Amino acid sequence: MEQRNTALVLGATGGIGGEVARQLVGKGWEVKALTRRPAQGQDGAGIEWVNGDAMTAGDVLAAARGCAVIVHAVNPPGYHNWAGQVLPMLENSIAAAEAVRALVVLPGTVYNYGPDVFPCAGDDAPQHPLTRKGALRVQMEAALEAFGQRGGRALVVRAGDFFGPRAGNTWFGQGLVKPGKPVTRIANPGRAGVGHQWAYLPDVAATMVALVERRAELPPFARFNMSGHWDADGTGMAEAIRRTMACHGVQARIGGFPWWLVPLAAPFNETLREVKEMRYLWQQPLRMDNSGLLALLGSEPHTPLEVAVERTLRGLGCLPAAAALRAGLA
Repeated sequence: MEQRNTALVLGATGGIGGEVARQLVGKGWEVKALTRRPAQGQDGAGIEWVNGDAMTAGDVLAAARGCAVIVHAVNPPGYHNWAGQVLPMLENSIAAAEAVRALVVLPGTVYNYGPDVFPCAGDDAPQHPLTRKGALRVQMEAALEAFGQRGGRALVVRAGDFFGPRAGNTWFGQGLVKPGKPVTRIANPGRAGVGHQWAYLPDVAATMVALVERRAELPPFARFNMSGHWDADGTGMAEAIRRTMACHGVQARIGGFPWWLVPLAAPFNETLREVKEMRYLWQQPLRMDNSGLLALLGSEPHTPLEVAVERTLRGLGCLPAAAALRAGLA
């Protein structure tokens, strides 16, 4: 495969897309980013912002010209119209990759899995999801696998629930804490004794970049799981947040997530309908086996939990100084 170090990132104004784009630039790559609102994303130094829409095949193909890699990290905001958008957007990325002979990279999720693979899933574990979103994710990976079978190249990097200083729509930033103010109450969606898989966004991006830079060694269709941060008993993340706030002079109380409210509000809110479907991932442990990743890379990028939590809380404006600064800029 030709080793052109130019990449197109779809979803670069979002959490994982933006992190991958910045890390690629840091590794000396030329990075183009397709966005409908380029003015909102120009804080990314070294990124060439291209006006376009991932739902428009011609826009994706035009932006992909000269690229060796297409990072498909775009999602409908707020879970809106997933069924009508996620597959067409991916089909556009695949068509562009086929035309320019590029590798397609997809950030994977645990939504693909049903309880039949619990409590531990390997790279090629069976995918029998119980949810609509999970079924769509399975279709996305099947489309990439079919692309690989007909001569293309695709890579899926699967991780747990994202958290990080620039992560947007996440359980950490929308469930456990409230961005923009010091944390005094932590709403833990899990329960004691049930493990949960977390992934620090900069570590996920670093893993994806490391694999992209070794793309010549990968099979046509490659899947890798990340171990990330395993919360063995379901209380570790909440406790890490509590300890971090205490170090900054704020006493935070850990409570439960108001699951009772979700079924009541779900009929009127698309995001909460998806939250309701995904509850099973908080009721049963699912740990990711990263042995395939270790066999290739030797190690997995891993930021210590306390450091990752502090950086995340600072980025979300949840530490006292960060909250005051954000309030002053509002």
